[in-house]
Amino acid sequence: MAEKEDLRKQRDDEGGCACCGHRTKERTEKEHKELIHRLNRIEGQVRGIRGMVEKDAYCTDILMQVAAVGAALNSFGKVLLADHIRTCVVHDIRDGKDETIDELVELLQKLMK
Repeated sequence: MAEKEDLRKQRDDEGGCACCGHRTKERTEKEHKELIHRLNRIEGQVRGIRGMVEKDAYCTDILMQVAAVGAALNSFGKVLLADHIRTCVVHDIRDGKDETIDELVELLQKLMK
């Protein structure tokens, strides 16, 4: 935990990591746990699909599980996007960083392909 605190202290004013230059976002412990929990479930679903392929499961059964993974990833993305808008985007707009709106529009265009 102390290591994580040290990295947080190194962040520059732009919300980036001073050690590597990448932008970062601090999440609450609850947000972090919920996102990791969702990803763990998705990872388990993908491992289940692999097991189905290894056991020569029927194609439609596998495809149904693939659809479930896709839906779970979409749900994860929606949660992450909503959090991004409520926190990062709002914060940047309040700080006068209007370029964040252009970044959000570009992101939404990519997500809607």
